[in-house]
Amino acid sequence: MQRIEGGVCAAKGFTANGVHCGIRKNKTKKDLSLIFSAVPASCAAVYTTNLVKGAPLAVNKAHLANGTAQAVICNSGNANTCNANGIEIAEQMSALAADALHIKADDVVVASTGVIGQPLDIEPIASGIPALVQGLKADGSSDAAEGIMTTDTIKKEVAVEFTLGGKTCRIGGIAKGSGMIHPNMATMLVFITTDAAIAPDMLQKALSGDIVNTFNMVSIDGDTSTNDMVVVLANGMAGNAPVREEGEDFSTFMCALNTVTVQLCRLLAGDGEGATKLLECKVTGAADLQTAKTVAKSVICSSLLKAAMFGADANWGRVLCAIGYSGAQVDVDKIDVAFRSAAGTIPVCENGAGVDFSEETAKTILLEKEIEILVELHSGSAAATAWGCDLTYDYVRINGDYRT
Repeated sequence: MQRIEGGVCAAKGFTANGVHCGIRKNKTKKDLSLIFSAVPASCAAVYTTNLVKGAPLAVNKAHLANGTAQAVICNSGNANTCNANGIEIAEQMSALAADALHIKADDVVVASTGVIGQPLDIEPIASGIPALVQGLKADGSSDAAEGIMTTDTIKKEVAVEFTLGGKTCRIGGIAKGSGMIHPNMATMLVFITTDAAIAPDMLQKALSGDIVNTFNMVSIDGDTSTNDMVVVLANGMAGNAPVREEGEDFSTFMCALNTVTVQLCRLLAGDGEGATKLLECKVTGAADLQTAKTVAKSVICSSLLKAAMFGADANWGRVLCAIGYSGAQVDVDKIDVAFRSAAGTIPVCENGAGVDFSEETAKTILLEKEIEILVELHSGSAAATAWGCDLTYDYVRINGDYRT
């Protein structure tokens, strides 16, 4: 497994582009993106669990009933959610893209992200599609990644190369997400492409199995979005024998997929709205996997802990507090806690009680950009990781005037 450049264009047969079409008032920001496969691809998706869902999700569920797709079109600046004509607009988006690409509308995945409850005008999108399609290119992943951003401060792209059935394969993805991010699936937009050949049902199995330990373990602010999803397209152009059942090839594909998704999780968490630090809670020694995941997510979701990490305050009691109300059955008297970063590691709690430590050293460790919160439960062998960020003044500032 080797990290490479290219994002969603790393795999053979994929091109992408992003343009400003006029949905966003700021003309320097791209607001319409397209990803295109030269041939029809197996496609799998997972969607937000919020009962209020954006119109594109309903359209996609119908389009992907046959497990195939060839393109993804996404606008930013408007979520196309809670609109009376939302379905119609989403269908028009897919139809316009399909006409320009000379493919079937049912083979287009459509996505929208931005303000909820604001009517989406199809005219800017219709006007922007010709340039969007004409500009498709093999190094267009970065433009596409920019076009799906809302309050994101960085573009999020990852790609890896791996071997499957003796053939060199590639898998890459782009993501957007900075706020309204909270388990469970899906709580961001993620588009992943691969040239590996894999049957639609196995692709769906791989994606559904992966997200429970990756995107479902990310939380920025406790709000589960209305629109978001993770979509994977696999066009088979690497030439490997198609993966149709579980086995060594399926496990290899799962590993490659997980490598990409974990890195995207880290990028999403580290770019939380107003965030200054990536937080990674690693729970070990749990009695079972569910306990480990419950504890890790509870810690990473604690607003008090997130605020303490912003202030570089080693207030480990907030870790114990979050574990205590998580609902997980743990022996509090066995819990160890430590903080770790590039500046070092410092134990702050052993057997459920505080230990002497240097506040000065702890602060140095917590001033780093990436902080690990290490929780050892001493009750078994299960482990889990969750990702989040600190809670800062800027989070309130950004969301205080997000719509206006």
